[in-house]
Amino acid sequence: MPRKLSAIAPDWWDYTTLDQEIIADTVRLTPEKMAKLSRPGFKVVLYDTLEDFYLAEALEYIHAWKESTNDNPVGVCGPIGPTEQLPLVVRLVNELGLDIRSGHFWGMDEWVVDGVEVPVSHPLSFERCDRAMCFSRIDKKLRMPDANLHFPKADTAAYRATWETGVRCAVMQGGQGDVKHWAFNDPPRRKGRWKDNPPPPEEYRKLATRVVELHPLTVAQNARTSGGGNISLVPTQAVSVGPQETWKAEKVSIWHAGTHDNAFGQRLTCLMISQRIPDSSVPMSLLADHPNVQFNYYRGGIGSCGIEMH
Repeated sequence: MPRKLSAIAPDWWDYTTLDQEIIADTVRLTPEKMAKLSRPGFKVVLYDTLEDFYLAEALEYIHAWKESTNDNPVGVCGPIGPTEQLPLVVRLVNELGLDIRSGHFWGMDEWVVDGVEVPVSHPLSFERCDRAMCFSRIDKKLRMPDANLHFPKADTAAYRATWETGVRCAVMQGGQGDVKHWAFNDPPRRKGRWKDNPPPPEEYRKLATRVVELHPLTVAQNARTSGGGNISLVPTQAVSVGPQETWKAEKVSIWHAGTHDNAFGQRLTCLMISQRIPDSSVPMSLLADHPNVQFNYYRGGIGSCGIEMH
């Protein structure tokens, strides 16, 4: 029997097509109840201050790169959104004189326009942001060579190959968007084989780095968070690291500061991963099947699902 239509974009799958019981269970979650949803393979951590939150995120880079050697290189896959951790990474590396020349970094995603990734000169370029906020500011004597920085392109072959070279990905970080994605692993359109029901989790997990069409909610969110509200500025396609690469990461660490997804969304994926309810209409929920996932919350950003008119 077909699932109900999305309340946001009827031609797409998204969390509004879920069973109402899951929705009801979600809105009842308090931060205290969320912290108790940890289980083997899924850990929920709450931070009382933004300073502690972003420092902990930056330290994941540091701990990973400290393990790296020329014989056993280690890398991090990191997001744009959040970005507040990046200047802290720079400060820690430079102040501690940490030699990270053997380390690696994978960018998670990049915008695509007319079938080609946007250039670094584009104002919304993720590579531009990573370089400007982090790598170009690290002391040249300490930072990894450019060959160790891997940014996805519309032609994904070279990027995908870097995941097969023996470099260990210690951690893949991410944020969570309004549509409950990590990177740009958005829900798919409601068409073809998936017209009546979204793809089974095992089908979605077969996806590798690829060019994707973005859910309308993702386009609107990125205009709000990065484009000054100018939706016309935001591309409608991107190249995104896929589940295949995600499952190569030893740990997936998601950072909820309360500035990207809302109070409901932050609760929903926590519940679905904890209770092992993977559903590709909520892509983040597929991490229920990953062996090592950590959700990090700024307590002050979790908010309330109570009804309050503004």
